[in-house]
Amino acid sequence: MALKSGIDLGALDRATRPQDDLFRFVNGTWLDTTDIPGDRARFGTFDVLREQSTARVHDLIEDAAADHDAAPGSPTRQVGDLYASFMDTERIEALGLAPLEPFLSDVATVNDVELLGATLGRLERVGVRGVLQTYVAPDERSPEEYVVYLEQGGLGLPDESFYREEKYAAIREAYVAHVGRLLTLAGIPAAEDKAVRVMALETRLAAGHWDNVATRDAVKTYNAHTLDEARQLAPQFPWDAWLLGMKAPEGAFGKVIVREPSFLTALSEALAEVEIADWQAWLTWHVLSEFASLLPQALVDEDFDFFGRTLSGQPENRERWKRAVSAVENGVGESVGRLYAEKWFPPEAKERMQQLVANLVEAFRRSFGSLAWMGAETRAEAIAKLDAFTPKIGYPDTWRDYSSITIEPGDLVGNVTRATEFEVDRNLAKIGQPVDQGEWFMLPQHVNAYYMPSMNEIVFPAAILQPPFFDLEADDAVNYGGIGAVIGHEVGHGFDDQGSRYDGTGALRDWWTEADRERFDALSQRLIEQFNAYTPAGLDDSHHVNGALTVGENIGDLGGLQIGYAAYRIATEESGMPELDGFTGPQRFFIGWARVWQGKAREAEAIRLLAIDPHSPQDVRGNAVRNVSQFHEAFAVTPEDAMWRPEEERVQIF
Repeated sequence: MALKSGIDLGALDRATRPQDDLFRFVNGTWLDTTDIPGDRARFGTFDVLREQSTARVHDLIEDAAADHDAAPGSPTRQVGDLYASFMDTERIEALGLAPLEPFLSDVATVNDVELLGATLGRLERVGVRGVLQTYVAPDERSPEEYVVYLEQGGLGLPDESFYREEKYAAIREAYVAHVGRLLTLAGIPAAEDKAVRVMALETRLAAGHWDNVATRDAVKTYNAHTLDEARQLAPQFPWDAWLLGMKAPEGAFGKVIVREPSFLTALSEALAEVEIADWQAWLTWHVLSEFASLLPQALVDEDFDFFGRTLSGQPENRERWKRAVSAVENGVGESVGRLYAEKWFPPEAKERMQQLVANLVEAFRRSFGSLAWMGAETRAEAIAKLDAFTPKIGYPDTWRDYSSITIEPGDLVGNVTRATEFEVDRNLAKIGQPVDQGEWFMLPQHVNAYYMPSMNEIVFPAAILQPPFFDLEADDAVNYGGIGAVIGHEVGHGFDDQGSRYDGTGALRDWWTEADRERFDALSQRLIEQFNAYTPAGLDDSHHVNGALTVGENIGDLGGLQIGYAAYRIATEESGMPELDGFTGPQRFFIGWARVWQGKAREAEAIRLLAIDPHSPQDVRGNAVRNVSQFHEAFAVTPEDAMWRPEEERVQIF
């Protein structure tokens, strides 16, 4: 069988030269002829594949829902019944707000800080995020043990900058109006006054938040404390009542990692100074907001109007069946993932991926041997980390058992809260147990990938392993420019500005020499300054990429490109690099890269993402090749071309 080039020739914009704008050359026709669907705030390669994955999962779920012979409590019955409960709009409308009555009544009894703490704990069990959010993960200093992390919380807007920056003034005004309308729909008295109080309290909490650049810092956010030491940071916080309400196992919070210690102090002061009635109003709002998407249509519409239409510019909510699929995935996702993997992930795909990963790792090994900024001592540690590296491809070896969750076809809110309680208990039960090296934190049907530093692993779910990322029938060039560069990106996270602070065992340990760190930081700073100057396509020049927020992902992209290309050369050492569809192998590698980032965003969403997303915009990522000398060589880029960057200004980290 003859190999195909893997390039979508119909998407190319022949009026644009790749030397001037590679992203536009590769994707221009698609950009000009594709409208963002009404239920999307942005649309591109990832979204197309997610739509495909959602449709496949929908078929699997529909089959499960139609299987009336499935045993009660079986994965098939659970999947079918949870889906049915979301789709039963007649039942949802008839129930009204009754499913929330236990939670709202609980909040209504709050008349002091102790009761507030107990209620926060009980509500955290069912998914209402409080002022102090928790998660369980390997201890970053002792990755063979689990520990509880405490994270700043309490906000309804995307992050703290939305409460203070003038450019978000209109969003703040719309938010207060939205809070008032949702409270009114729920029959809460004095709704507009309560909305103003909610905003005032959240603004105060936001002032105590660390910004999203500071929260990236792995060292600054690792602050280990005993529970008693945490109490001293926030003496007004009702720790015992909170833990009791959460049903935390004895000793589970004996050691905690406080990610933002000064927030605890600010929270304690707010608890001492803000009227309890304001806390009660704030918590009432968060209960309603958390569950609004599961309630009658009037509340669904109000919730979407702000969080979808106002914040992201998305004209239409997703179809109900799509939201039902998401609800099933959030509740019993691995049961669906197992069905997905069995049907949609062939063994030969895993074998080809394993070879790709092996070549990427070898390319990193060779790179470490020649990097000018990396000394011998750091190089030895880097190679040891590479040797300890674990790739996970497709799906987990062991599937999660959800059989203890009661799923009833007529109880949507109950199904969601019981599934959430299952997760809370499952995670808290990890404390004191060996770290489960086989656990996945992403479902097989999700179009994404991740690197987890405390486990030194990369994970590639089955759903991302399809064109344009990965095509079993295509020549190596586009596969290495696509999934190969994505693999390189994820492996590169192990050696970026934050991932490099973890050693091969996953421990947060400074294994770099001081001189190497200084040289690396200087390269990172050059990258920060370079990306600070970029404005996404479609926005005016008052909007820029935040180079400090995106530096880790930008390092990942550059590493993916540079190491992906080196791995492509390794893969073709014997076979050669054929010319196909009028493009050389190196040209098709870079076309494959830019094709992966095909996409566009609505203006409001593009602006929102600049504030909170650690990834650069799609067009900026596609054109990151301007730092890669092999790109300049492949397309004969000259100083007269827009993509030209002088060699001394190109940032090469790996």
